[in-house]
Amino acid sequence: MTKRVKKRNTINNFLHPEQIRIWRGMSPREKLQIANSLYWSARETKAAWLRQIHPSWTEEQIEKTIQDIFLHATT
Repeated sequence: MTKRVKKRNTINNFLHPEQIRIWRGMSPREKLQIANSLYWSARETKAAWLRQIHPSWTEEQIEKTIQDIFLHATT
C-alpha cells in the first residue's frame, strides 16, 4: 500500500513557469512597486463596490469603511 502525500499549496503550484522566471528576474524594488500597485488597485476596486451597494454613502463613509476593511484584513 502506498502512502499518499498531500501536495502543499505553494505559489509555484499556481503560477506558470514563465511567470516564475519573470518574478525571479525582478529586483526587490520592482516587486515592491508591483505589490504597491496591487494594494491600491484592491482599495479602488473595493471602494467602487461599496459605492455601488451603498449609493447614499458619502466619500467619507466609503473611505472610513475602506480603512477599516484593510486595517483588519487577513489572508
